[in-house]
Amino acid sequence: MFKVLCFFFSTLFMGLYAQENTQVFHNYFYDQRRSFFETMPAGKNEIILLGDSLTNCANWDEIFSNQNVKNRGISGDITLGVLDRMDEIIRRKPKKIFILIGINDIAQKISSEIILKNYQGIVSRLKNDSPRTKIYIQSILPTNDEFDTFKNHQGKMSIIKEVNIELEKLAKENNTGFINLFPHFLDENGKLSKSYTNDGLHLLGPGYLLWASILKKYID
Repeated sequence: MFKVLCFFFSTLFMGLYAQENTQVFHNYFYDQRRSFFETMPAGKNEIILLGDSLTNCANWDEIFSNQNVKNRGISGDITLGVLDRMDEIIRRKPKKIFILIGINDIAQKISSEIILKNYQGIVSRLKNDSPRTKIYIQSILPTNDEFDTFKNHQGKMSIIKEVNIELEKLAKENNTGFINLFPHFLDENGKLSKSYTNDGLHLLGPGYLLWASILKKYID
């Protein structure tokens, strides 16, 4: 059921259309989840995980046994979608934030330049309006093209690697943390390991446990 929901919402959100200038059109799920986030009261010392379906499809508070850990993932989201909902993040003044976004941009053939521009916008908003928040940029995860699902996301490994290199540079330039998740999830063929996925894009339970083990020292 978990994987079905991830598939449904990711597929549903592919209807989101992004213009590379100033406008973003949302679908029902994006607006529903965003509305939920905006309705929830801000707590103290929150740790936010921000991203798309990879973040959305996990109960992070349960994984870390920490009610201060908040899930701000929206399945199918793109960098412009995250940038567009930064007001909700900023008002919370989180203690830490972990960002993982970009694979859907790549699938929609949004240029690397726009991805990085939007990332810079996200980081700049946080640094300007929530300066005490510790920011961590996470690398985009690998995919596995041996699966027939999410074909738009496959065959993009070279772009993923290029964007990850630029994200690390962006993190350094902005004096933020960078967490390179990418190599931890690879199999012997340089693809997202089948131990961690059953659709070539999203993660199974062991994948989330691996991800959590990498983040644990930063969360703590």
